[in-house]
Amino acid sequence: MERRKVLQGAGAIAAVAATGGFTMANAGAAPDEQRKRGMAHGLTVLNLRRNGAYALAVKTDKGILIVPEAAKLLKMHAPATVDDLLQHEDGPSLNSLVDAALKSSSAHSAFIKEDGIEYGPVVTHPEKIVCVGLNYRKHAQEIGSPIPKAPVLFNKFNVALNHHKGTVKLPVEYAKKFDYEVELVMVIGKEAKNVSEGDALSCVAGYCTGNDFTARDLQLETGGQWMIGKTPDQFAPLGPYMVTADQINPDNLKLETRVNGETRQSSNTNDFIFNSKQMISYISRYITLRPGDIIFTGTPEGVIQGKPKDQQVWLKPGDKIACSLEKLGELTFDLV
Repeated sequence: MERRKVLQGAGAIAAVAATGGFTMANAGAAPDEQRKRGMAHGLTVLNLRRNGAYALAVKTDKGILIVPEAAKLLKMHAPATVDDLLQHEDGPSLNSLVDAALKSSSAHSAFIKEDGIEYGPVVTHPEKIVCVGLNYRKHAQEIGSPIPKAPVLFNKFNVALNHHKGTVKLPVEYAKKFDYEVELVMVIGKEAKNVSEGDALSCVAGYCTGNDFTARDLQLETGGQWMIGKTPDQFAPLGPYMVTADQINPDNLKLETRVNGETRQSSNTNDFIFNSKQMISYISRYITLRPGDIIFTGTPEGVIQGKPKDQQVWLKPGDKIACSLEKLGELTFDLV
């Protein structure tokens, strides 16, 4: 019970359920109202799981910088988790801390090797997880679907969030047809309501690798129940990093899925039907996007669902999944 007292709000409690009961390190600490707000730039960030809590970290040439420890050593303010960074728009503080830590010998002990660290989901309690379906031309063709005239939207919930090197416990008691979907994930860093296409990408804090894991029989054979086929527990692996938006062109990235070492998906986001700015602008007409929200942008061709029925070999316990996006890193997880 003590750990739950650290967290405030239903969204945070949902995050605990989704991620094994870890609390947020200093999650309640709000930045000074006078502090400059904005997004971080030039960084690769991640959420670590250490000592029963999440901690914001930054991947650097000197190793993984544990941000709360560096802040304590340098007596500087910094966000404690990725969620703090996004929801408090505390990017300038993080950039200042990283710059100081790289230059100061006092922060030496805050750098660790990446080997052996435990990863959390890049974002742990978004207000919204919005997903775009049928958003690659070749994927729509492989499953025999018409090209949509507008983005096809559905959702996942926080209980689906999972992490790099995690596991997905397959709900074999009520589903059998499990499928992979590598996806570019956009992480929102600034409120977006009725945002224009021209301004849409200015609302993105960063990008990461995700997998819209799916039970096809629940999605398609129970009266069109897309939601229950998409958002069972652990069905949204995300990570290992979020790369800040200033470093990425989201509409020209190679992406792949490998199952037990065999390449199954290999494409490029330039096959999007609706590009990144079009997706954000469209979603924001109907749903206010807030910092920390995430958008799954669709999957390319090569899914099991797209194969002839006599060639559909669905995923099973013991399979190992690896998904990669150019410049964003490889996300791996095991099926159990």
